[in-house]
Amino acid sequence: MVNVPTALTERNFFTKLHTFFSVFSYLDPQQNETCQMHIVIIGNGIAGITAARHIRKRSDHQITVISGETDHFFSRTALMYIYMGHQRFEDTKPYEDWFWEKNRIELLRGVVEKVDTKTKKLHFLSKREMAYDKLILACGSKSNKFGWPGQDLDGVQGLYNYQDLEAMEYSSSGLQQALIVGGGLIGIEMAEMFHSRHIPVTMLVREKSFWKIVLPLEESAMINRHILENGIDLRLETEMKEIWGEKDGRVKMVLTTKGEKIHCGFVGLTVGVSPNIEFLRFGEIELEKGILVNEYLETNVPDVYAIGDCAQLREPKPGRRPIEAVWYTGRMMGETVAHTVCGTNTSYDPGIWFNSAKFFDIEYQVYGTVLANPPEDHASIYWEHPAGRMSIRIVYDKNDGAVIGFNLMGVRYRHEVCEKWLRERTHVEEVLQNLGIANFDPEFYKEYEGEVIKIYNQQTGNNLLLKKKRGLSRALEFLKN
Repeated sequence: MVNVPTALTERNFFTKLHTFFSVFSYLDPQQNETCQMHIVIIGNGIAGITAARHIRKRSDHQITVISGETDHFFSRTALMYIYMGHQRFEDTKPYEDWFWEKNRIELLRGVVEKVDTKTKKLHFLSKREMAYDKLILACGSKSNKFGWPGQDLDGVQGLYNYQDLEAMEYSSSGLQQALIVGGGLIGIEMAEMFHSRHIPVTMLVREKSFWKIVLPLEESAMINRHILENGIDLRLETEMKEIWGEKDGRVKMVLTTKGEKIHCGFVGLTVGVSPNIEFLRFGEIELEKGILVNEYLETNVPDVYAIGDCAQLREPKPGRRPIEAVWYTGRMMGETVAHTVCGTNTSYDPGIWFNSAKFFDIEYQVYGTVLANPPEDHASIYWEHPAGRMSIRIVYDKNDGAVIGFNLMGVRYRHEVCEKWLRERTHVEEVLQNLGIANFDPEFYKEYEGEVIKIYNQQTGNNLLLKKKRGLSRALEFLKN
């Protein structure tokens, strides 16, 4: 989990910042007037809001954030916890409602239907118009649909925005059976949401194993077992063919490619997301799957930028994908573009790939390169607990022994420690002997790094020993060097 700063932690800073700019304006009002711009941001997710915050930190420009989803920024990753009753919506807002006015960030609820880059104007569905000096597109993603008959019936939807959560809540009243199509992270979250309310769930996964395009075989098999242990009807190598509805327009049944008929009152479409860019079609901004941007997150049109889920890098960094719909990359893009918009050109560099998630009770972390179908020059050490709910995988390059990836299930490793090893291409044997310093499980949890070394010794005939065990002081000492 990544901690987002609260409004209270920054209140004093922004108060001082406002005072500074007030003095600056008084000393040289003509210069301030000349430099001030109207910066408009479409989208109030993590990318857009981070951009707004960092622009305000660096300037006194007029900032407007537009959203058709909610009045205020909220943590999108917490949608499932609202449904499960662990949080209220107001608990998912990292900043108090007064924060925006206090920091002179205007919030506008509305839907933009056209961007006229020649006149630098936005056209809204409400027929309103707005001029901008610089425009940041942070319009996010939408759930994929692939033209299934019946996909627009009531009770058929994805789970991406707040309106999806509201629709899911509405459909859950009296629901007897839910069906989920797709085997990714959103699918498993949706299954857990229904499971928390004791609503039976069937999952259709077209691959031979859950999330097989991402997870190595052993980890994928572990999640298969865990899904079944939680009472989910997991049907592998099964695809949806059609969705049938009642006369009133609600879903009642799904037909699979195997000819099976599955009665259900809800169909969750969790077969990925794609950039939400339809309103930009037929304009001057170059599009492919997403909005094409360079290393500075600039589009082909002057003064127009794109960040977050909707941005597609023309030349992504090695080991990264052109589009990465991940929370932390949106945050990094938001901060990066703020520097460039405010006059300091800054290239976007997300660093070494990492991600984290949760499959019911199993936490998942990945750092670096861990491929479901690795090339011949990738070797790995894989340890799995006999209970089948924890595993450690370390991937290294056969050519020079450099560690290139970590995959963890139910065991927590420190991001900074793993990243340092990966960045420095540390030899696998040095990593193994010091592996304990990466572990940050709670104090009394058992440590399994010695078991990982035993497996490596069996594979290679070596006789390595674990030199350093878990401990914050050891990790901090390592990171200083």
